[in-house]
Amino acid sequence: MKSAVETLNPTRVRLTVEVPFEELKDSLDAAYKKINQQVTVKGFRKGKIPARVIDQRFGRGAVLEEAVNDALPKFYTDAVNEAELSVLGQPEVDITELKDGETLNFTAEVDIRPSIEIPDFSGIEVEVDAVEVTDEDVDKAVEELRERFASTAPVERAAEDGDVVTIDLQAKVDGEVLEDGVADGVSYTIGSGELLEGIDDAVKGVEAGGEATFTSELKGGSAAGKEAEVTVKVTQVAKRELPELDDEFAQLASEFDTIEELRADSRKRLENMKQYDQATQAQERVLEKLLELVEVPVPEKLLEDEINTRKHNLEHHQLGQMGLDLAKYLEIQGKSEEEFDAETKEAAVKGIKTQFVLDELVKQEKLNVNQEELTEHLMRRAASSGMSPDQFAQAVVEGGQVPLLVGEVARGKALAVVVEKATVKDTNGEIIDLDDEEDEDTTEASAEETPAESAEEKTEG
Repeated sequence: MKSAVETLNPTRVRLTVEVPFEELKDSLDAAYKKINQQVTVKGFRKGKIPARVIDQRFGRGAVLEEAVNDALPKFYTDAVNEAELSVLGQPEVDITELKDGETLNFTAEVDIRPSIEIPDFSGIEVEVDAVEVTDEDVDKAVEELRERFASTAPVERAAEDGDVVTIDLQAKVDGEVLEDGVADGVSYTIGSGELLEGIDDAVKGVEAGGEATFTSELKGGSAAGKEAEVTVKVTQVAKRELPELDDEFAQLASEFDTIEELRADSRKRLENMKQYDQATQAQERVLEKLLELVEVPVPEKLLEDEINTRKHNLEHHQLGQMGLDLAKYLEIQGKSEEEFDAETKEAAVKGIKTQFVLDELVKQEKLNVNQEELTEHLMRRAASSGMSPDQFAQAVVEGGQVPLLVGEVARGKALAVVVEKATVKDTNGEIIDLDDEEDEDTTEASAEETPAESAEEKTEG
């Protein structure tokens, strides 16, 4: 077999492959054997039909077609390996010549990973928000904790903002009560915004035993998106009572004995959260600077597939769970379809470029992923997916996704290398020293946001 490579553009090549006919022998033998098992010819036992009889009865062309279909993947793979190409997706194959007993010639056009030059990135400088926790921040955190320990007590008066009401709901569309539009004994905090739009105004001023009717667009269920006439009956009004902010509350709500200790712990937790946010901000801004330094051509087909994948996931997973379609989502966001398409394309381009650049850095820096790093990453991914580590690991193994997780960890380590060499200052002008643990956590999170699965699968294809 002989092969040659023609570069069509920085992300696409054409392979020209010439195969001597004798190299098709194994595939021809397999073709005759396969046809033997599929057909019957009077006078011959199944599987024992001579090749010349198959040629006469069914045509040599059918045998050649079967043999070529069987052989092409191997010859294509050999040509790719010989040229040391990193291909993306499936090739477009064209058989240019097939002469029985002489030769098989074909071409294959396929996208490839572009060649990327990583420049010196040690001069990258970024600015991030300073870590500042005010007394007001601590007050807010303690108040939120206090809210969680609030109790309720029934009152005999009209419902007010902040009250917890027990209500029965009935929704009608076009005068008909919906089968899934009836709910009794629902507990609702007025002003929380957790139910239908318009319900707060409807129940405020209503006492236990009273009812009100309002119109609202249904968020989910069989009539999602439709206007409904909703009747709400208040069966109980309860006032929320907050505990006193004293040592007794600290002992109730935490492991601390005093309210001062509780506030100190809240301040420390807020500082840790802001430090994590600061590290995340640092790696995002360092990544943006790195991408500005590198010229990365993007394969058109890969970009098209990534855009379609992002749209599909949004429409059929995220929006579907919220009972929304794309049109309603765009209306809520105040965006046109053209703006949405442009933003989706921009995000897809950035994701692909990020993966290409970080993968190149993995090779350049000779980064490896050990079992401990992979296990830690798997645990984090399991937690974010809502699955147990064992369930998530089983799903990953059964789906053949282990290489994808390895790639995510490696890309996280690559970005950590860049962040470590960058100069990071906060808005106060102070140089920030991001420790290794923070770098690893945040950079891995960034790597997970790239189109790892789609691009990796296409590479292996």
